[in-house]
Amino acid sequence: MKKLLWMFVSALAAALAAAAAQPAGRAPATTRMPEGVTAYRDLPYVENGHARQVLDLFVPDKAEKALPVIVWIHGGAWMGGDKGGCPPLRQGFAEQGYAVASLNYRLSQHAVYPAQIEDCKAAIRWLRAHARDYRLDPARFGVWGSSAGGHLVALLGVTGDVKTFDVGRHLEFSSAVQCVVDDYGPTDFSQFDAHRLAGQRSALAVAGSPESLLIGGSVLLPENKEKVARANPIAFVTAGDAPFLINHGDADATVPHHQSELLFEALKKAGVPVRFNTVKGGGHGAGFGGPELEKMRRDFLAYHLQGAKNDAAQWPAAMRSSTDAIAPSPRAPRGPDAR
Repeated sequence: MKKLLWMFVSALAAALAAAAAQPAGRAPATTRMPEGVTAYRDLPYVENGHARQVLDLFVPDKAEKALPVIVWIHGGAWMGGDKGGCPPLRQGFAEQGYAVASLNYRLSQHAVYPAQIEDCKAAIRWLRAHARDYRLDPARFGVWGSSAGGHLVALLGVTGDVKTFDVGRHLEFSSAVQCVVDDYGPTDFSQFDAHRLAGQRSALAVAGSPESLLIGGSVLLPENKEKVARANPIAFVTAGDAPFLINHGDADATVPHHQSELLFEALKKAGVPVRFNTVKGGGHGAGFGGPELEKMRRDFLAYHLQGAKNDAAQWPAAMRSSTDAIAPSPRAPRGPDAR
């Protein structure tokens, strides 16, 4: 009985800790809408689908040509979070000539993996199928996400040539993307514990861990090895995948920094353009503010989606860099998914 109680308490603690790392909930109603931008909210990207299978789309009114698209995918340990925060909208990308989409997806309490990546791909295909309706350029789609959202955007970036996860309607349209901004996303669940910080509790010790809830069984059990591999972005890396910008704090106590090391090495080996930026002293989203990192993201997206001739055009095919963590303050969000 005591053992069962301990397992329940441990599972609940793990779930609450992960959810706290990526706060859930819609952005306040007072969130500023940019002038000259039309908002289309709660668009269903799956016909007669789940309540979570909706997206918000923000389109600049005065677009002279089809717009590149930035798709935001929120974090929340695959069991929390909401599309309402949308950092690309808050940070002015719609005013810089992008359409911005922010999507919800089924959480692990609604459906186990691969439902989450199937939803993300369905949303990408829906946006391409309706590109003319909203003046979108189907050839210029970038994705950005953090934590669990980082995991999903990484999967989008490496599975453009994988049809397994494309289910439902609009299959005549591609779910491939043209670039990926991955902020501290998991890449190989099986290696979490081997590289956690000193003194950090095992993330996978209980069946109620977010990773285990995602795949529908304990990550540590041999019988779930194939499920774990299918959820790991590094398992799908091949030449020709989308270019990546990876950002990860070296003091992240939730998703080990080594997870992004693994993805960087796999992409580099395959010849995929990738920049891996370590936020020195950065935690799980904490310390991710500041102009240096924001410029890096803006340059990367503008180069790949707008053809801008900026600093990103000079980046080597595979490079490492580092930025200093920005101390959080009451007026500064912890990271791109803070809300």
